[in-house]
Amino acid sequence: MTAAGAGVARQILAHHSKSFSMAGRLLPAWCRDDAAALYAWCRRCDDAVDLQADPVASARAVDRLRDELDAIAAGTPQSDVVLAGFQDVTRRHAIPLRYAHELVDGMAMDVGSVRYRTMAELLVYCYRVAGTVGLMMAHVMNVRDPGALQRAADLGIAMQLTNICRDVEEDERRGRVYLPEELLDVRGEVDADRRAARAVKHLLRRADVFYRSGDQGLAWLPMRCALAIRAARLIYADIGRQIARVGFNVRAGRAVVSRGRKLWLVLRAAVRTLAGAWS
Repeated sequence: MTAAGAGVARQILAHHSKSFSMAGRLLPAWCRDDAAALYAWCRRCDDAVDLQADPVASARAVDRLRDELDAIAAGTPQSDVVLAGFQDVTRRHAIPLRYAHELVDGMAMDVGSVRYRTMAELLVYCYRVAGTVGLMMAHVMNVRDPGALQRAADLGIAMQLTNICRDVEEDERRGRVYLPEELLDVRGEVDADRRAARAVKHLLRRADVFYRSGDQGLAWLPMRCALAIRAARLIYADIGRQIARVGFNVRAGRAVVSRGRKLWLVLRAAVRTLAGAWS
């Protein structure tokens, strides 16, 4: 990856995700820029769908993403620095491109209005758009153990469930309702916001299960990588804590973890990581 490409990737990460940017700075130098390049490509995919004017344009954008992956797989040189960076990272770390194709399949699920009937359907979506990111990140950190890869996917799913709970109101404005209908169909409850609050509470409980599974995978990581991933995990899970503090009210505004709180969580991550290394 070129120095220019690495610089662009770092800028994209810093602009779009303060939490991941803070955690990313904790990664060892040998994989820090590669992780940023992976994030930049994932962000490109997300924006390709979300920033379109209508569903037809979004569907065409998904087709372009698939064409780009085919070109990357064929080894065609990429002029776009984000694509070139992703191509370089996937080649050097032998990342299976099926993960990238599955992520794009998840992007396709965001085209047009979104409704999910069951929790099982939602978990498919979460795996595709976020579990695959965990799998690719594991490869960036040179982890290939099947057990570790499952935990990495689970951590991605946990984070996506947290995202969904944080962004309920924003997603509604885009015509997307990720809260499964089976959770919203509360007998005897007519207030829509109360039904949504119960669904969010349930999703955050499920997220906790996936977070705990992800925690078990940290032992496979090099210590600096474990520190960074644990920090990101604690910061993301704290979004759920903020949501719980307002009674899971989906109209209470976007839940935010303050910079001071993030620094405290990074310190906690460091203590836990060192304790695990010494045990």
